[in-house]
Amino acid sequence: MILKEKERSVIEDLQTQEKSCVEKYGKYAEQARDPELKNLFRNIQQEEQKHYESLSMILSGSVPECNCNDRSGKDYQPKAVYTAMSSPEDKEHDAFLATDCIGTEKLVSGTYNDDVFAFGDSGVRKLLADIQIEEQNHAEMLYKYKTVNGMA
Repeated sequence: MILKEKERSVIEDLQTQEKSCVEKYGKYAEQARDPELKNLFRNIQQEEQKHYESLSMILSGSVPECNCNDRSGKDYQPKAVYTAMSSPEDKEHDAFLATDCIGTEKLVSGTYNDDVFAFGDSGVRKLLADIQIEEQNHAEMLYKYKTVNGMA
């Protein structure tokens, strides 16, 4: 598969966003005070890394298979950690991190939505649509974490 100049530019821009997400989730995993949130950030970081690698494959001329995973957000059941006895500072800190990441996921998901039809290849469109769904799943998981911990 040979990408047009515009298609290559779009993939490179998406890669920049995915790399930023990988870095953000790595830093936030280190900063989070709740082990449940740390694990969630690490898991999402790994998925963002896979997105980055999938985009790299497109740039090298091949389209990876996608699993069209639309269940991880629905199936995620976080544990409630924060209670009335918890440190309000820790809860506020972790709420900020989770909220910030929800905003990032909304932005990235919207970008995929805008960019998916810039491609003539249906396999690329399918992959980008799948990544968009996964970004939405990330936001849903973070929202569920906030809700169960009384942050939303």
